[in-house]
Formats: sequence, C-alpha cells, structure tokens
Amino acid sequence: MLIQENVALAPRTTLQVGGPARYFIEASDAGDVRAGIEFARANNVPLFVLGGGSNIVVSDRGWPGVVLKVGILGINHRHGHGTAYFEVGAGEDWDGFVAATVIHNCAGIECLSGIPGSVGGTPVQNVGAYGQEVSETVDSLAAIDVATGQEVEFDRDDCGFGYRTSVFNTSARGKYVILRVTYALRHNGPPSLAYADIKKYFANRGQPPTLAGVREAVRQIRASKSMLLTPGDEDCRSAGSFFKNPVLSAAQSDELKQRAAVRNLEVPSYPALEAQAKVSAAWLVEHSGFSKGYPRGRVGLSRKHALAIVNRGGATAGDVVALKDEIQRRVEEEWGILLEPEPVMVGF
Repeated sequence: MLIQENVALAPRTTLQVGGPARYFIEASDAGDVRAGIEFARANNVPLFVLGGGSNIVVSDRGWPGVVLKVGILGINHRHGHGTAYFEVGAGEDWDGFVAATVIHNCAGIECLSGIPGSVGGTPVQNVGAYGQEVSETVDSLAAIDVATGQEVEFDRDDCGFGYRTSVFNTSARGKYVILRVTYALRHNGPPSLAYADIKKYFANRGQPPTLAGVREAVRQIRASKSMLLTPGDEDCRSAGSFFKNPVLSAAQSDELKQRAAVRNLEVPSYPALEAQAKVSAAWLVEHSGFSKGYPRGRVGLSRKHALAIVNRGGATAGDVVALKDEIQRRVEEEWGILLEPEPVMVGF
C-alpha cells in the first residue's frame, strides 16, 4: 500500500476545484482498505472515501486527513430464473458496467448510462436518472465496518434507500467503506421508457427500442445537456446536477402553484416526478432569474442544463459555493422552497 502526501484532489474530480489531501491511499483490495482505515486511526486524522470524483465539491483547504481511493475491480455474473446477478467491485467505472449489462441483454440500469463515477458510489447516493434508481436493482453489498475492520453484508432493505439517500450518506455516514455491490437485473427484460425525453427520442423511429438503443438514446440526451463527460466541452466541468428535485407536501405544492399563478406561470407536470411528489428544480432555478449559461465570474450555469454549476476555468470551491448560496437564497425568496444540494461537500 502506497501512502502519498499532499496530493492534489481537484484533478481527481469532475468539477476540478479544491485543495489537496494530506494523505492519499489507493486501495486495490479489502486488505488495503483496512490498512488505510488503520493508518487514519493511528494518525488521528479523518478519513474520506473517494470514488470517481463526479459528485463532490472539495473545499479550497482540501482534506486534512486520509483520502482513500477505492480501486477494487472485477465484474462477475450468474443467472437464475430470469434474474441475472452481477457482483461488481466498487472501483469499477459505472458506465462501463452499465455497458456490460446491456451487452448481456440484462435490463434494469440502462437509463443510468453515461453517469460518471464508480460503482461504489451508486448505492451511497441512490443514483437515479431518466426513471430508474439503483435502489430498484441493488440486491446486496459488502462493506468494511470502519470501527471494527470487519466485513459486513447489507441486503437491499438494510440500505435504507430514499430519494438520493441511503444509510451510507445519512445515519451511517462515514461508518462503512463499500467493497463491492451485487445488482439483480432482468435477463431479456424490456428497456425502461418511463421518462418523457426517452419517449420523445423514440417517438418517430418506427422500431421498438432495445436495451442498446435506450442506452445510446440516454447517452445522446445526456450529451445534449453536457451531462456526459466529453473532451473539450467546457460545460462538462461540473459535479452534475447540483440540486435535488424537491419533494413537496400537498400544502407546499398548492402554495407553489398559487405563487406561479400570480406570475402567470404554470408549474410543469412530469409524470415521473409527480409519482414521487417532486417538482423540477431546474424550473425553479430558471424562474428565479438564473437562465442556462448564467455567468458569475469564473463559475456559472451550464449553457445546456440549468442545474449544473460549471467551472469556467480557474474557479475555486469558494466561487462554486457562492453561486450555490445565491441560487438557494433566490429560489427560497421567490418560491418558498429551499433547494438541497446533491454533491457531497468535502472539507467544509
């Protein structure tokens, strides 16, 4: 196990901001994970587990302890009664894994194509997009208990999945390091067409969509919004969607509609969001004075997606947080709703 000191973290994130890690360890197996945890404990410094770096904002001070980069690889699968089980190392590239499931004609995560990051981060955030969430397919996972160093197994029900949440980023935050995840997918199952953008993509194509076709459609849709990592596209220098779609009570929903009516606006209706009592965060942002491409010095909003805060070049984490705060404040003033950030804030 190699222990590096004062390692830059910005190049290891998609947003490309933030200071260094005091110590940096890359773990290729469970033994390395245990050794990294023990090193942090012996030196009395905090531990942060880094995956693909796609959904985090690192503070300008960096991280004062150990950053443990989980690089455990491997994809194994087995079939049984129409279900295909894929056991995947936490360090595997997520989109590469999705591609492998489509090649094996297994349905369940095809709409999560193109999402950057590693497999181990997907159950932590309950990653979701275009009508699918990983909570629908996670069968179990293995993790190291930070306090004891023991390997423990979690069934799906143990994970406490909610909208962009699990026990791993709420009640058990920092208590476990995920080693591998097992997903249960539908062999020869049909692709998901729940989301309006996907339905629109296939509306006039004449042939029923395949899993491979839906994967390609999602990647093209994401690319059109700069939500697919594309070399040379400045709008990709982001942490993805910065705000969660708010979940509203009936009273909050009524109040939002009343506020919109006063301004001769209508809150858009999306079946996929309405099913979970959610409202579009992008609509709230855009109708609070922040259009796509909104500039704020070295940061701004993506020219293609109102929820992505973009590093235009040379930005600091302070610049990002200042724009985040401005958007949150204005949306709350205009609509009475406090937007919740989606990325993990590291070192703040």
